Amino acid sequence: MAAKACQLRGGEGHPFGALKGFVPLGAGEERIYRQLREAIPVLDAAVGKLVRLSGGFQAECRSAESQKRLEEFLKTVPCGRGQVGIDSFLSGFVDSLLVYGRSIGEMVVDRGRLKAVCWGDVTQLQVVEGENPLDVQLWGPDSKGMMGALPYQHLLLFATLNPEAAHPYGVSLFRGMPFLADILMKIYATVGTNWERAGNVRYSVICKNAENMDPSMAQERGKQVAQEWSRAMEDAKTGTVRDFVAVGDVEIKVIGGEAPILDSQVPVRQILEQLVAKTGLPPFLLGLNWSTTERMSTQQADILTSELWALRRTVEPVVRKICKTYLALEGLDDRVEIAWNDISLQDITEEARAELYKAQAMKYRADYEGGKQ
Repeated sequence: MAAKACQLRGGEGHPFGALKGFVPLGAGEERIYRQLREAIPVLDAAVGKLVRLSGGFQAECRSAESQKRLEEFLKTVPCGRGQVGIDSFLSGFVDSLLVYGRSIGEMVVDRGRLKAVCWGDVTQLQVVEGENPLDVQLWGPDSKGMMGALPYQHLLLFATLNPEAAHPYGVSLFRGMPFLADILMKIYATVGTNWERAGNVRYSVICKNAENMDPSMAQERGKQVAQEWSRAMEDAKTGTVRDFVAVGDVEIKVIGGEAPILDSQVPVRQILEQLVAKTGLPPFLLGLNWSTTERMSTQQADILTSELWALRRTVEPVVRKICKTYLALEGLDDRVEIAWNDISLQDITEEARAELYKAQAMKYRADYEGGKQ
């Protein structure tokens, strides 16, 4: 049944019908997120680990024939870019979902059969809201570069991460990071510049008794000292040892040698703590060993597990649509459920000990109730 009205979406008119409901994607924001991932390896590692930790799934059908054929399809379906299998599609789909807050995929149907499932570049798409709040169209460039509604909307797979009521786009995992990342990159760039200067030192050569000389003699002596010093430095570059000999009181100092290099450990750690906290991953999973005894606690594992399940719930409608479409086009029973693989983040020894304690408690309870009778 079509939605009649919605209290949470605006119903005001628009003088230009083609522009009604259009929401720009914001290409500048996407470029920032892409550069954040390229510039800060910790963020790139966090996205990769979240994608892998989200795990795989099993499709459970009510029909044995449907189960067998669907499993074979999910293992062998082409996904583009040389990738095969639904897990490859999910990796690219979830990766885009985390970085941009939205993902796009497409089911490729040929001669009435589902032949491939591909993910695409969501930054090239725009969203247009229809007359009712549930009607959303995806627009993309045609062969001439003009934006227009894509012809087969029912074959598109679109998902958003934590969407807001103000617009139909999701929220990136990197939201709120650009300000801190800018400070972090300034620190790294300054550290690199300082070490480049410290490693390639510049010298100051001063003749202290030159003020008592005739100006012309002082200038001539300065040129001689400069030539001898340059010759000594040039020989040092080639590996030949050459002494610098000068007459009079000559002082040689390293320019900037007295200035200490600022300690960047504290500000860098403070910024990285904020960035890592946004990802929801424990620091040591990203190679940040801030404590010698750091390990994942039960509370951290539970919180991370809840984050991964929220990510799975976002992707599950897309996975179910792929499975149901394949079964329907094959003329099979399309009743299917998605069973995600278990998320194992705890130590196996601790899990085994917990199971042992639980079994012992059940045995004692059974013995107690049996003796009571």
